[in-house]
Amino acid sequence: MKLLIAILFFTIGLSHYGHSQTFELKGEVKDQYQEPVAFASIFLLTVTDSILVKGTTADENGVFLFSDIAEGLYFLKASYVGQMSDNLAIEILKDTKIGALILEQHTEELNEVTVVSNKPLVERKVDRIVFNVENTVLSQNSSWDILSQTPGVIVMNDDLKVRNQATTVYINNRKVQLSAEEVRSLLENYQGENIKSVEVIHNPPASYDAEGGSILNIVTSKNLSIGYKGNVNAGYTQGVFPKYNFGTSHFYKTKKLNLNASYNYAPKKEYKNTINNTNFMDDSGIVSIWDTDFDQVIRSNNHSAGLVVDYEFDDKNSLSLTSNAQFQPKRDADFFQETTIKNGAGVLDSIFNTNSFFNEKKNNISGDLTFKHQFKNQGNITANAHYTYFDLDRNQNVNSNYFLPSGSFLRDFNFSTLADQQIDIKTAQIDYTDYLGSIFFEMGVKGSFIDSESRLDYFLQNNGTEFIPNLSDDYTYDESVYAGYFSLSKDWEKWSLKTGLRAEQTESSGLSVNVADMNKLSYFELFPSLYVLHNINEHHSLSFDYARKVQRPRYEDLNPFRTYINERTFKEGNPNLTPSFSHNLNLNYTLNHEYFFDFYYRDNGMYISTLTFQDNDNFVLRDITQNVLESTSYGFDFTYGKSITNNWYLYSYISIFHEDESFIALQSDEFSYKNSLNGAYVDLTNYITLSKDGSFKGELGLTYLSGFLQGSFIQEESTNLTVGLRKSFLKNRAVLSISANDLLNKSNAFVSSKYLNQDNGYLTVPETQYVKFGFTYNFGNFRLEDNQRDIEKIERERLE
Repeated sequence: MKLLIAILFFTIGLSHYGHSQTFELKGEVKDQYQEPVAFASIFLLTVTDSILVKGTTADENGVFLFSDIAEGLYFLKASYVGQMSDNLAIEILKDTKIGALILEQHTEELNEVTVVSNKPLVERKVDRIVFNVENTVLSQNSSWDILSQTPGVIVMNDDLKVRNQATTVYINNRKVQLSAEEVRSLLENYQGENIKSVEVIHNPPASYDAEGGSILNIVTSKNLSIGYKGNVNAGYTQGVFPKYNFGTSHFYKTKKLNLNASYNYAPKKEYKNTINNTNFMDDSGIVSIWDTDFDQVIRSNNHSAGLVVDYEFDDKNSLSLTSNAQFQPKRDADFFQETTIKNGAGVLDSIFNTNSFFNEKKNNISGDLTFKHQFKNQGNITANAHYTYFDLDRNQNVNSNYFLPSGSFLRDFNFSTLADQQIDIKTAQIDYTDYLGSIFFEMGVKGSFIDSESRLDYFLQNNGTEFIPNLSDDYTYDESVYAGYFSLSKDWEKWSLKTGLRAEQTESSGLSVNVADMNKLSYFELFPSLYVLHNINEHHSLSFDYARKVQRPRYEDLNPFRTYINERTFKEGNPNLTPSFSHNLNLNYTLNHEYFFDFYYRDNGMYISTLTFQDNDNFVLRDITQNVLESTSYGFDFTYGKSITNNWYLYSYISIFHEDESFIALQSDEFSYKNSLNGAYVDLTNYITLSKDGSFKGELGLTYLSGFLQGSFIQEESTNLTVGLRKSFLKNRAVLSISANDLLNKSNAFVSSKYLNQDNGYLTVPETQYVKFGFTYNFGNFRLEDNQRDIEKIERERLE
């Protein structure tokens, strides 16, 4: 670690030795009547690709000043409340003073013209695909809708998947540190009109942690105007039970201070039904048939609050404090199961019912402190410190009653569990970026330290309360990761190249009271990445990328505890899980910047999967996390979007894929078994502008999935038909929306596991059929862009 830090600062020193002289640029902003435009935003951009170099704000007289500008050719642009000047090309060779940048005042006669929304533009970069949605037919949707409709994204329940694996959501390159359910709630209340683009990063470069798969990065619009804005929003969803959510956010900006505060409250009552069939067998065939009807009613109250404070000491130094709190003071559930048990001939043997109740409380509090220094040239250094505290308490009572076919009471079985978990995460990192001539480079170091303590107490309740030691446990897990990376990139006329290397040293230990040996791991790994893009001509381009990644086990998966539905159906952790390493390759071809053809191959290695096994001797079903023996994925994706008419845009995405996992079948004399699937996914979504002024829009979407691999299960086909309407009024300050999901009632599919001596399957039906109403009202200068973000912390992703 000390060597990595020494190398970092030695390289920083070398990069700044002998840099050329820097200069000042001064000017002013005026409107078409030559009147000064106070507090306008001014941007200095690169000529080659319009990347922001510097940004500043004019004073009350419209005067602006840039300092410490390196020699070179730039574009200069000004904006104010949606108005934008033309790009002004300017060469900086000395201190320069220019005349006025002119902002044209646009007349507002929208009712006299037809407003045509631009179509979303898909753009290929060297290491990512950029889905540009600003000022398009998508921009009035919620952020969740935009991500759901981003090329290559599949939505399954609350999970966003890219190429059949879970993906991570970022906002402005900062990771959103929430569970899948909380991410959806956040994005459904985050306005899409603030989004400039969504970046799909299949192989994240070396600057990102080696752990994790693909990334969906939301890039927000940047408007640096001074002032205040806020909004209130509310939603109502009618499924089996009604659901509500309320939220508000406020943003205030001065020349030095940015302040953002937000709060959301979402009380929920949810219903889910599961139909399960298990055929227990021996060498002669099926010996017992179990059919279960399982109802779940879950009630929860979720509070989330965020605070971001940025302070700019000057144009070179800034300090940021980011904090986020998720409180779930109540989450309880009533479970009821009715199971019929028949013999191999189908004759009823017995019936048993299970009533269970669980209650849990969860707190997730985090904070970041970030200091950034901008050097005289384009380089900068950023230092960040992070802390997370996670706390979970859960108790459960389970009561089962067995009956004869006649209805006579046979026996009962009752037990309870008490569980709690506390996790502390601390990280520190330093990142540095600069140019070495025409080569852009990044480098940094990071340390992360994780302490987790978990406890489970199991009590039999049949004849009084009896503590059962062998079904109880205390588990302690500690992990330290030290990392360093560098990355180099360069653009030529027709070529773009980016390469990087990340090194990580990991030390971890897990100790269980019921397991005699401590599970200790120590390993050093290198994670290279390479990206090449060749623009053959204006119509054709080819790209290739490769990256090596790691999947570390989640803390919840390492706990050797059991979470029960009843005494015969439970999920248990596995303290013997080991990290899995993967190799990811992509080959892409783009035609006319409209047709995207993507071929990918992924060696998932000993992927950590959740597998279900039936114990035919004891009539038990258990879920267990396990390293598979090997896993591969490959496929072909095609993306195309087309404006059929001026107010009708059709987006299409087609994926043909193969998935397989080979694993040890624990309940089949530990034979190796390979589960595989060839599947297809189709997404056709229509965006229609229904009014001349563009304030009334509609959507009609259809998705089809032929099948899906889920560990030891294979999911059958599913179809989802959705429709939505959105109306903005009061000069876009208010937005009213209505949407309906799963109109055909075919979005839920049966999954089954049939191999060797395993034969079970189930159909789970949550509240996918619903109608949702939403309302948002913006006040203040609502065109401002806020500083809301989360700091990238891959360690937090393993929190449940």
